[in-house]
Amino acid sequence: MKRLVLIIHNVRSAHNVGSLFRTADGVGVQEVFLTGYTPAPPKRDALYLTDAEKSFKKTALGAEKYVVWQKQSPLGKIITMLKKQGYKIVALEQATRSIDYQKYVPEARVALIVGNEVHGVDAKILKQCDTIIEIPMYGEKNSLNVSVAGGIALYQIKGTMKKRE
Repeated sequence: MKRLVLIIHNVRSAHNVGSLFRTADGVGVQEVFLTGYTPAPPKRDALYLTDAEKSFKKTALGAEKYVVWQKQSPLGKIITMLKKQGYKIVALEQATRSIDYQKYVPEARVALIVGNEVHGVDAKILKQCDTIIEIPMYGEKNSLNVSVAGGIALYQIKGTMKKRE
């Protein structure tokens, strides 16, 4: 069975996390793992919301109710667990061994890792990945917002999986 999970690692902005949740729901991601200092959705029965929780809710628009998610640490344990379950670990990052995201042919089980807005996915994590994909940049800036890039990659991976069914 084809499965796609998302790992959001050390993403600071609750706005970006909420946006990624909404995209994960739209793509049909089976599970989202929040690792490092990535903020989690607010508790359902919370009487008071922090500014970050309000930002999450504003962008997620309730997607956290439909997406299976868990807050976990450390990331290494999640990667090991997913590999044992047959997942290929794929990082979205510009790196020396990265390939164009459109050339990536996903296996039946893929775990996509997106990282920090400024620093991306750490080199130690990249060493644990089976594949590193990147979105080519043609303008003056060399990066996209993490939630935008994550959405592009998730839809490409899911679309390629569906074509191979």
